[in-house]
Amino acid sequence: MNNVSVDLLLLEGLKVSPASSVPAFVLLLLIYVFIMVSNVGLVLLISTERSLHQPMYLLFCNMSINDAFGATVVVPRLLSDVFTPMTQRYIRYYECVLQAFCAHFHAGTSHTVLIIMAFDRYVAICNPLRYAAIMTNRMVVTLSVAAWAAAFCLIAILVGLSVRLSRCRRMINNPFCDNASLFKLSCENVFINHIYGLGSAMATMACSLGSVTLTYLRIAMVCLSSRNKVLNGRALQTCATHLAVYIIMFVSGAIIIVLHRFPDLSDHRKLASIMFHVVPPAMNAVIYGLQIKTVREKISILFTKKNHRPQC
Repeated sequence: MNNVSVDLLLLEGLKVSPASSVPAFVLLLLIYVFIMVSNVGLVLLISTERSLHQPMYLLFCNMSINDAFGATVVVPRLLSDVFTPMTQRYIRYYECVLQAFCAHFHAGTSHTVLIIMAFDRYVAICNPLRYAAIMTNRMVVTLSVAAWAAAFCLIAILVGLSVRLSRCRRMINNPFCDNASLFKLSCENVFINHIYGLGSAMATMACSLGSVTLTYLRIAMVCLSSRNKVLNGRALQTCATHLAVYIIMFVSGAIIIVLHRFPDLSDHRKLASIMFHVVPPAMNAVIYGLQIKTVREKISILFTKKNHRPQC
């Protein structure tokens, strides 16, 4: 069939009753503001404090930027549609494609960034004498660019396979546009889309899980063989922080993939897809801000200076 002549799609958006619209709007808005303030604040803090210009913190900036980006892709659109009747929630096709690309780009980058952060911890703990020589500023930039570029290429192919299809439908049965929403607009055979989408998602998750698991097994072996309790304690603290962030992100993404296999649980999947763009971005900055001593001290100093300003 030929493409639908009208380029407007109908987006399901957030399914809430009229009575729940205001509480849902306020809750989402507060969460979004918290995500932006905490993540952008951490990036600014790390950027302005020279003592924090270390590879671990500079690599973490990638995560904070990606978290703010991921929340911005989804939450503002949900907020704008909360008070709009479901029959009037329109979105242009190119906007839907852009949102789908950005949503998956955020998810892919979440994995690749955590992989390079695991590599940094591996070098720091397993090869501390060469850490400064290996993790130079150039290496940090190279790892960061590689993480974003790898995700970009994978998602460009993913969305490109869906954009090539003709369209015969206009309804997006999802809170926001994603790749599955795009290829479901077509009446053509989407077998390739299913294979590449599932294959790339599973490959990305397998690579991140495998690299993180092997890295931390190696780190655990080094810590067990070392008798320096102080260094082991510091290593476990930073590794535990990274693992907590990884587990939250991995579980959030895995739930969505699993629920896709159960059509009867579509409402649960839709909620999980929103939570993926809200929970990890909100938790990551808190975990790193409160668990990493240096960052916690810098935040405490900033608040202390603010409270002790001389009054006129």
